[in-house]
Amino acid sequence: MTRVLVAFGSSEGQTATIAERVGDILESEGHEPVLVHLKHPPEGLDVAAYDGVIVGASIHAGSHQGYVTEFVRENLEGLNRQPSAFFSVSLTAAHADPAEREPARELLEGFLEETGWEPDATLTVAGAIKYSEYGLVKRFVMRRIARKASGDTDTSRDYEYTDWDEVEAFALEFSSQLR
Repeated sequence: MTRVLVAFGSSEGQTATIAERVGDILESEGHEPVLVHLKHPPEGLDVAAYDGVIVGASIHAGSHQGYVTEFVRENLEGLNRQPSAFFSVSLTAAHADPAEREPARELLEGFLEETGWEPDATLTVAGAIKYSEYGLVKRFVMRRIARKASGDTDTSRDYEYTDWDEVEAFALEFSSQLR
């Protein structure tokens, strides 16, 4: 059984939910996924102890979590030496117009260029707006951003934009590289 590290950064929980789904898919394919939130990694976390690594991060204010960037930089040699993949979560990826989704792809590519990582697979995936979990100021800001993008502005409910079929295809593609 191959062990796969699914390491992620999540600010509001959607990236963690996506990482869990990736882990479920890998497990159903006969792998042993180990999920780690990189904000609080276990001491001595070593990517070389795994047969493959998937890293996920979300975009906030134009960048991915700093602690995810630091993890990739610190483990760059191991990540580039074994099967690895990266998924980037953002609301920009939810746009119907491919041209409007391009900034999400550019931020993903910028992250890879900045860190020097060359993963075998990448995915930009839409996240969620979780109005019910935001404080007053953040709810106001997120509603304003959503309105500007012609998005969902009813703050009495949450909105999930993640394309779970895309997530499944990404995880299955990575799984096939481990065989």
